[in-house]
Amino acid sequence: MLPELVLLPSPLLGRSVWQPAAKQLRRAGWSATVAAGPAAPSTPDEVLRSYLDSIRTDAEVVLVPHSNAGLYVPRLIAERDVVATVFVDAALPPDAGSVPLAPAGMDEFLAARADEDGLLPPWTQWWEDGDLDGLFPSRAARTLVEREQPRLPLTYFRTTLPVSAGWADTPGAYLAFGDTYADERHQAGEHGWPVRTLPGRHLHMLAEPRQVATAVTDLLASLGLQSSR
Repeated sequence: MLPELVLLPSPLLGRSVWQPAAKQLRRAGWSATVAAGPAAPSTPDEVLRSYLDSIRTDAEVVLVPHSNAGLYVPRLIAERDVVATVFVDAALPPDAGSVPLAPAGMDEFLAARADEDGLLPPWTQWWEDGDLDGLFPSRAARTLVEREQPRLPLTYFRTTLPVSAGWADTPGAYLAFGDTYADERHQAGEHGWPVRTLPGRHLHMLAEPRQVATAVTDLLASLGLQSSR
């Protein structure tokens, strides 16, 4: 049997960012589902539990994480039958130890945006309007994504996740959109994983779902995994 592809949206976003690409992957012969995150996450454990609840325990799966969902991959590999991971413009954990949920130097940026209760606005409100130009393929797509965005507490980003040693021995690949995750792309190459870059912004799978589905399929083929077509 083919493994099931489980597309993991960032905890800051909802399932709609992956749905168009999931549809294209199904058309290409894959079984593809989009994991659900918690409606109002406040801790990494809540996010992890929601991801785990979306992954079957009786089948092999391929994880396809986007953005900060990549940080959860070691824990998911430890608890599910993961045969491969394709990181898509995603954070990469270290090989072992622990990993912060926000990059170094990000705390001041986030603290300036938190309200008096320490709650951050939805992700698209972190940025100036010009920063989001071209990110969404349509106004309707942006509205759908913004409707699903949770608000996370600042404390979430001041937490670290434990990293299960040996997770990087599971076959992996990396798909980047532009150069925002250039360091992660380089790290993936050092693991010996196949790497591909598509010109685009962080939500390119929403803007060009067929192109992204094709790139994911090609990377899976590089790992010896073929769809039913």
